Amino acid sequence: MGHARVTSVLGTELGGPFDLGEGGPGGWWLFDEPEIHLGGNVLVPDMAGWRRERLQEPPASDMPFMTVAPDWVCEVLSPSTHDVDRRRKLPLYFREGVSHAWLVEPLSRTLEILRRAPEGWVLVATHGGDETVRAEPFDAVPLALGRLWLPGRRPVTGR
Repeated sequence: MGHARVTSVLGTELGGPFDLGEGGPGGWWLFDEPEIHLGGNVLVPDMAGWRRERLQEPPASDMPFMTVAPDWVCEVLSPSTHDVDRRRKLPLYFREGVSHAWLVEPLSRTLEILRRAPEGWVLVATHGGDETVRAEPFDAVPLALGRLWLPGRRPVTGR
């Protein structure tokens, strides 16, 4: 349930200010689990976002997948997806030009923010617990990480 909690709350927290422009700058299309076809690969990030300056409008409702690389992806890691998300998907996102990636670990209650650089992904910041952060590329609005985690659960440390 930690995975579902994270994606549900992130959708609420980011969707209003960035997708709908309510209390924030707008300018994004945000989707849960979009199917994206890139370079012969089919990827389904937990969440993804496209800047509207790059993608004027989302695909027609009869189009079952996207063919434009997102500007931001978010993967919510679990023991069963950890290696696939980090070792398989991240390099593909980089190759296809994604500019930011978030890796969220509900068990350890952490958020890693990665930014694309010429030499590869650069870890911009790691946040955790109940911090309130400004996480790029959505740093125009604070994000209270404590809202993402299931209440009453203690973080799991170590791997």
